[in-house]
Amino acid sequence: MQTLRNIISHYMRFVTFVLVAFLLAVILCFQFVHEQRQARETAGETFYQIGQLLERNQEELEETKAAYRQTCLHNAEAIAYMIENNPSVLSSVEELKQIAKMMEVDEIHIFDTTGRIFAGTHPEYYDYTFDSGEQMRFFKPLLTDKSLRLVQDITPNTAEAKMMQYSALWSKSETFIVQVGMEPVNVLKATEKNELSYLFTLFRVNPHANYYAVIGKTGEIVGSTDLPSVGKSLSEIGLDLDAIAAGKTAFHASVNGVRSYCVFREKGGNYIGRVLSCHEMYQSIPPITTVLAICLITIALILSHVVTKYMNLYVVEGIRSVNEKLHSITQGNLDEMVDIQNSVEFSELSSYINRMKQSLLDNSKKMSYVLGKTNMYIGVYEYNHHMKRVRITRHVPRIFCLEQEEAEALSADYRQFQAFITALRQNPVGDETNVFSLKDRYVKLEELNNEDEIFGVVIDVTEEIRKRRKIEAERDYDLLTGLYNRRGLEIRLSALFSEPEALGCSAVVMIDADNLKTINDTYGHDAGDVYLKEIAGLLRDFGPKSCVSARLGGDEFILFLYRYGSEQELTDTIALLTELQNNSFADLNEQARVPLQFSYGCSLTGRSADYEKLIKEADEKMYENKKKRKESGA
Repeated sequence: MQTLRNIISHYMRFVTFVLVAFLLAVILCFQFVHEQRQARETAGETFYQIGQLLERNQEELEETKAAYRQTCLHNAEAIAYMIENNPSVLSSVEELKQIAKMMEVDEIHIFDTTGRIFAGTHPEYYDYTFDSGEQMRFFKPLLTDKSLRLVQDITPNTAEAKMMQYSALWSKSETFIVQVGMEPVNVLKATEKNELSYLFTLFRVNPHANYYAVIGKTGEIVGSTDLPSVGKSLSEIGLDLDAIAAGKTAFHASVNGVRSYCVFREKGGNYIGRVLSCHEMYQSIPPITTVLAICLITIALILSHVVTKYMNLYVVEGIRSVNEKLHSITQGNLDEMVDIQNSVEFSELSSYINRMKQSLLDNSKKMSYVLGKTNMYIGVYEYNHHMKRVRITRHVPRIFCLEQEEAEALSADYRQFQAFITALRQNPVGDETNVFSLKDRYVKLEELNNEDEIFGVVIDVTEEIRKRRKIEAERDYDLLTGLYNRRGLEIRLSALFSEPEALGCSAVVMIDADNLKTINDTYGHDAGDVYLKEIAGLLRDFGPKSCVSARLGGDEFILFLYRYGSEQELTDTIALLTELQNNSFADLNEQARVPLQFSYGCSLTGRSADYEKLIKEADEKMYENKKKRKESGA
């Protein structure tokens, strides 16, 4: 058995070195985090500069497109003028080709008034019409409006699928249509400047980092400073496109067999990434960490020696005596008195410990007395990890539904009591705070955890919750159908429409039971109630998404459908009501089975947040539906 002096000395060294190891680990983590943050910032700056280049190139592209469209249209006007002044060229392909060469266009097509090519630089296209293909159909409106001057976007032509830009207009005499086709070389060159692979040829990058341009849909690498990777997919070099698309933008991965740190950003549906090997990224960390380790270990050894020496000299003996007394107290011997007189400080400590122990005993008695005077069943418990027993007041066993033997066993060992509390917390009451169900009762439990001291208060709130729930049910729900009543609907809709952006596609549907008076008169009011319950059963959980259903009174019902992905999905769901209108039956009693009929009208909410207005619109449409059904005999 070691002496206390040796134990303290041993643990001082142990704690000191643990602290050194912890500090080194923290510093090491900090360095790793710093290097990663710096890598992300560097990548972000690079991506920002690439974005700026993309914006400038996009502006240049738009200007080039606009200028090219105007040139294409001017060429068509000039060629139409030439042909009108010299109609004989229409019979000569060579002369038309000379005009095309002079005007620097690639194709000339002449259409007659019916939209058929009868002349041009390419005889193989003769007899093509505006109905010969999707590209040709773009110019068909010229046949009905001769004032049009049309320029088509760059698109593959009908015959060869070659990228062309076409313009067309009527001659001044309105006897023929001139169509001019030009290969958009300048536009395509300007477009190429917006490709990330082109930007990599211009951008100066870190020689230790590789940059990649990736197609978003396929994961193909279309540009990179690592030339052998161009043309490969991300998976071939060790990266996961799905993870990047899901938002994993900064991560470690093995790229081409080299452990690396990767940063990716989305640009225009595609991705650009920066990959830096971990060796290059973290190469400064080992020497820095080594120097820090030497310094910290030296300081730790000196501090450990000095602190251990003075602790043994002034503290060890006094602590040993106090610990002996405290050990006796923590084992439940609250009659033990601490009386250590080694120094003024230990004498004061002894006095404070004795006062605190007596105060705990007095407080426990007072608390039990006070709680016993209330009309509610309130219990208090307290324990810590140094004292095996749990102090409880007299109402705790009753609140926890414990027999006397069970209560004594739990209070004798805080670990069993703690396990009991943990099991209780597994049964929370969803709409209450810190309330849990225990057998057929409801218990409110709150704990104060001060380090290893646990103080808990338990209250039997069974009657309170049951009364409140009964009041809420009578207030907010229709007693006949179990649906929301008008008040409950108002509360529910107010809460939903307070966050309209979360509603998605939604609609209000007003429903009115048909023939209720006839049912009441024929079969009695009990059958009428059954009829209404059957309609409520159809509406209670209507549709595949979220639904609020209510009975406004009498034979009026309302549905609020929300969180649909599209209006089409919503309208398809509402259309199911038409099938229910015509194919539902109600068993009023054992002998009476009648058609279950109702009329309905709906109003899609759109951007409106005024649900009262929507209800009014749906109500009007419902009466229109009822009128039509009466007229049709439904």
